[in-house]
Amino acid sequence: MEHIQRGFWAVSLATLFSMAVGCGGGSAPLVGGGVAKEPSGPVAENAPLGDVSQGGPGQTAPPPPQGQASGAQFDMDGAAKGGAAPSSAPPSRMAQDEARRPSRESPAEPTNRPGLGTQWGETRSSSITTVPFQRADATNPFSMGSLFYNDEEGARAMANAVGFRRTAGGVSEIAGGALLVGLRDENGAFLNGFVAGEKNFVVGEAGRRYTIVIRNRTPNRIECVVSVDGLDVIDGKSAAFQKRGYLVQPHGELEIDGFRQTVEAVAAFRFGSVRGSYANQKHGDTRNVGVIGFAFFHERGTDPFAWSNDEARRRNNANPFPGQFATPP
Repeated sequence: MEHIQRGFWAVSLATLFSMAVGCGGGSAPLVGGGVAKEPSGPVAENAPLGDVSQGGPGQTAPPPPQGQASGAQFDMDGAAKGGAAPSSAPPSRMAQDEARRPSRESPAEPTNRPGLGTQWGETRSSSITTVPFQRADATNPFSMGSLFYNDEEGARAMANAVGFRRTAGGVSEIAGGALLVGLRDENGAFLNGFVAGEKNFVVGEAGRRYTIVIRNRTPNRIECVVSVDGLDVIDGKSAAFQKRGYLVQPHGELEIDGFRQTVEAVAAFRFGSVRGSYANQKHGDTRNVGVIGFAFFHERGTDPFAWSNDEARRRNNANPFPGQFATPP
């Protein structure tokens, strides 16, 4: 799609759960003139930068490596030698000096840490397409949020040092209540959560599948870039504000099922060990395991807080006892 303008496109996700009435599982199509047809259901997602529908390189998350075949060797340029016997030539002086030189790399992050990580789960059907969306600010979200997750023992340890309170219905408020985020289990119920030290926590269980749910309580479309364990849920690489995310429709709900494999499928989010997490299996990095991140962008020409600024201020300043006696109308 050569006509796509960088930074102007987003993706719409087919509704995949019971709240998406009348969507029928199809993706929202693009119609003539570069105008996107609105999805029929209340839930939609938007797209990574570029044409994700074409499945271009680096735009969807690659699966974790399955292990290198035994006997396969690579030369200095990275070309495969197909298992040929190693050369009997003595190593060069440079190679010998390099072998004796102390490693400059930092110590590897331990992978046998306790608690939960997110694994690359089974493939699930999940269709997307591109729709136009121009951010009011290309690199600065108007609001951010995060959910820290762990098993019951780990969550209890994280909360012991500070006071905590349960979150209502397992969802957490972002941007003063303009958006709600939470994790839903495979049975459709929200996972229990709590707030401790100004952080939102969710309690999970190893082996259980979960989805990420975002509710938009504003009358405007909102773009959300989402990360799991520090990895973008669309391309599986390090998350960043510059990447494009998913589109949440006005007063709609979005459910993200997993790391995106193609425009038609995702790898489900499943709680597992830190060692077995996608972050470790694919990148060998567990530093950011245990956190889900949200960066919200509003559309150019809209005010993400217009839904509540004036009215909320009036209601918050309402005087319950403005006079002493009733007067006729």
